[in-house]
Amino acid sequence: MNCYKKLITAFALSIAIAMPATAQNEQSPYSKFGYGMVKDYATSMQRSMGGVGIAMTGGRQINVMNPASYAGIDSLTLLWDIGVDLTRLWSKEGNSTGKSFGGGLDYLTMQFPIGKYMGGSIGLVPFSSVGYSFGGEINDSEGNPTGTTSFTGTGGLNELYAGVSGRPFKGFTIGANVAYQFGTIVNDSYIIDSENGTANTLFEQSMEIRDWNILLGVQYTKEFRQLHKFTIGATYSPKKDFHGKTWGTQYDITQDSEPYTIAYMRMNGEYTKPNSYGVGLSYTYDNRLTIEGDFTYQDWNNTKFQVLDKVDIKNNIITYKNTNFADRWKTALGMQFVPKTRGNYFQRIAYRFGAYYTRDYIMVGDNHTREYGAAIGFGLPTLGTKTIINLGLEYKRRSAYPASDLVSENYFNITIGVNFNEFAFWQDKIR
Repeated sequence: MNCYKKLITAFALSIAIAMPATAQNEQSPYSKFGYGMVKDYATSMQRSMGGVGIAMTGGRQINVMNPASYAGIDSLTLLWDIGVDLTRLWSKEGNSTGKSFGGGLDYLTMQFPIGKYMGGSIGLVPFSSVGYSFGGEINDSEGNPTGTTSFTGTGGLNELYAGVSGRPFKGFTIGANVAYQFGTIVNDSYIIDSENGTANTLFEQSMEIRDWNILLGVQYTKEFRQLHKFTIGATYSPKKDFHGKTWGTQYDITQDSEPYTIAYMRMNGEYTKPNSYGVGLSYTYDNRLTIEGDFTYQDWNNTKFQVLDKVDIKNNIITYKNTNFADRWKTALGMQFVPKTRGNYFQRIAYRFGAYYTRDYIMVGDNHTREYGAAIGFGLPTLGTKTIINLGLEYKRRSAYPASDLVSENYFNITIGVNFNEFAFWQDKIR
């Protein structure tokens, strides 16, 4: 048990080191709205299957999407999963095109047995990501250009979670994650005077979140004739107010004068996260073929999120307005196939396919945003160990509709996850 505590401590130190390095990899102007682009807790393996996981069981992969899955871990197994993401973006708006590249640490998770019918998990996963940079012209009442504006945003929210799951009776598991949500989102607006060509005013809205989140999950598995297995899963995360603070600051950057705060506002329930529901159904044949379909729904239409509305520089007054969101839903379908559990190397590779469609919560005027994508992936076993390298290739497209003149984005992602299985280690310690 001393070794157990040392491993937990080492992992906690790894998370502490990774926290400031966790990358917010978003490169989309759509991330300007709300909390940015919301994530789904999917690992590299799950993203290769379209982002499914609510009904995913088994003790060889960590499944943060449904904490009820933790109880499926073998009593002698310790799992680590570290994932990174590499992104190539092609964007188009009218006749303008752009390219960019990004990447960084995506998640860091660990799963371990607590007892014969219980398992636990801790880790660091993203909740949302913000990253954009774009600009436009300012015109007077007659349509003559008087200057330009530039908008930039960075940051996002992460979750440091701890979860536990148990099996009260055969086939049924229940679990919960308790997460500490934290992060800072900064939105900057530069106003550039066309007469001297210098930026003379900067408005900055900063949001700092420090709060808690809960994710509940259940799974029920029924086996038929030993080879066939059906699993149904469900998840729920309740709506709640975010606690933290937000403030607006005006900077005069044409001279060396000190910047001054034009507004400071505590959040006090004006920023909320929605109820989140998920359901999934999976079929497994002989532990070699798995097919799963998921559906998730979040009622963002009933949430609050205040943004900068009007700024009166002369009277030092700043006002805010609530942002309109749409309910978010996602449907996903994924498959994994392993030719043989005991064969040559290529027969032991896990081959994965998946696709999804999402209507996002972000609204641009009266236009919804949507995202759809497809992915393939491979679970590559390492020689002489139970460690698996999960490699995924993912294409996705994001756009607004029904408008056709807004930004459309095409992404190509490479996801790499390393799943360490310390089964042999635990065996040695017990002996």
